[in-house]
Amino acid sequence: AAPGGAGTRGGAGTGAHACLHSPLLGRRRREEAEEEVEETPQEKKLRLAKLYLEQLRQHGESRPARGRCPVGPPQALSPALTPRGSPAHIPLSLQVQPPDPASIRMLRGHQLPVTCLVISPDDRFIFSASKDGSLIKCKWEVESGKRLCVVPGGKKGTEERHMGHASQVLCMAISSDGKYLATGDRNKLIMIWDAASCKRLHIFTGHRDAVSGLSFRKGTHQLYSASHDRCVKVWDVAENAYVESLFGHQDVITGLDSLSRECCVTAGGRDGTVRLWKIPEESQLVFYGHQGSIDCIQLINEEHMVSGADDGSVALWGLTKKKPLALARQAHGMQDADGLQRPYWISAVAALRNSDLLATGSHSNSVKLWKCGEGFRKLEPL
Repeated sequence: AAPGGAGTRGGAGTGAHACLHSPLLGRRRREEAEEEVEETPQEKKLRLAKLYLEQLRQHGESRPARGRCPVGPPQALSPALTPRGSPAHIPLSLQVQPPDPASIRMLRGHQLPVTCLVISPDDRFIFSASKDGSLIKCKWEVESGKRLCVVPGGKKGTEERHMGHASQVLCMAISSDGKYLATGDRNKLIMIWDAASCKRLHIFTGHRDAVSGLSFRKGTHQLYSASHDRCVKVWDVAENAYVESLFGHQDVITGLDSLSRECCVTAGGRDGTVRLWKIPEESQLVFYGHQGSIDCIQLINEEHMVSGADDGSVALWGLTKKKPLALARQAHGMQDADGLQRPYWISAVAALRNSDLLATGSHSNSVKLWKCGEGFRKLEPL
């Protein structure tokens, strides 16, 4: 390991060769190379932002085409290249433009409400699932809008004989290499699929209530699942194996997310908590801030997350602080319900990874875009 590290670090064979004969000399050379590229977190953020904007200019995309906003930073800005504790904070909110109504396409096929969807890592395919019993899972081609695959459902108790789910599909996740797709249903089951062929590979059982959240750990085939039974389970999809269960929430878990680190975050519904689960340490951190049921959550980067609640609030969190760094109350305004003024609840949150751009959805029938202020201590509506 040491020779390889020296060789790849400096790009010179002499360091690797010397390291074969002297581990001390090899370590000194690596330390000297690291000192040469050392920079502060702020310098790192600025350099990455400039690199990204320069690449946009080179491709003629410094002003995104109308109806589009950048999907994310290029490969050079992946989280793996950002030092732990100082994730890139790319200011993409400045580039967002309103969508052109003519560019919006509608994909039709489900008979009942669509409950979840994911986009393949290469942006070529969309997988969607619904409450309906006949079209349980669809695979769509993004470019053409065509349905490529439909997996029909069956009656409860026939899941072993039929391909699809026999109850409402509530959540879905795809592995970062695009190989595996996972779906969870109201009947406590998790199904694992080959994303390319739509062939079902495994059925995971073990939850005692509806499966409400799924997330693959980035860069792995480790799967986290959350349930109304108030526990989180860890699975190894490649090995078709159950790993462990995590307990702590006092009410149904309503949302779950993870990134590269061996941990996940969950929204605890009416127990009023957000939790960070550290898998290797078998420990958890508990966060408080919302006044209502916390219904949705997503990580922005390895250090920050966003959550939404039915009290109408959106919260920005740092994973080292037990209270929100920023809290937007009545984020989608107020409604007149039975003569009472109540906030529109937040039903969905989304983050453009490693950027300052967030989105929230509400039963006010609207989606709002937000800018994270410097240090994630402000939420500014866009």
